Amino acid sequence: LVNDGVDFKKIDKVMEKFGWPMGPAFLLDVVGIDTAFHAGGVMADGFPERMRQDVPTIISKMYENEWYGQKNDKGFYIHSKDKKGKPKKEVNPGVAAFLKELGVGIGEGISDANIIDRMMLPMLMESSRCLEDNIVETPTEVDMGLVYGIGFPPFRGGIFRWADTVGLNELLQRAEKHKALGKVYEPTEQIMQMAKDGKLFHPLD
Repeated sequence: LVNDGVDFKKIDKVMEKFGWPMGPAFLLDVVGIDTAFHAGGVMADGFPERMRQDVPTIISKMYENEWYGQKNDKGFYIHSKDKKGKPKKEVNPGVAAFLKELGVGIGEGISDANIIDRMMLPMLMESSRCLEDNIVETPTEVDMGLVYGIGFPPFRGGIFRWADTVGLNELLQRAEKHKALGKVYEPTEQIMQMAKDGKLFHPLD
């Protein structure tokens, strides 16, 4: 999204409004941009057809320049405390220079709904693959792991509960619109079959 010219501040705002405790840029600062870079490399080695990045990204650029996020106060935000001692964050102006080096300009306006789809659809597809590959046994275990493990918005019930709520046929149509962006948006056989059969991950009965 950032490489496509979407403001990371807007992405954070949209995803926080969706229900996440923090947006992805802020999360990267907290977890560590170096950690994210190395984790991305592991994923790319394991699943190159889906996870490999063929062009430099803002993450790789920041890592190359030893911007590791909150741990060395060089990230998307500058982290400090207000007069009452409460944490606060301000946009790091240095990020704009990295984006310029990457040739990233201001993209066309993108809707909040499209930002959510760009963020959530890959998670749905990868979660489905975990079921297909018998890494996790049930949709409930996946949903609980996401809610308790990474802060998935509890009121949305997890990725599969969210998918049931939105509707698999609707999500397949949305994924089709983004297929040119890469295989992370490619639906799994499981999801396509469930949509065809009108099934839910969490049957109401």
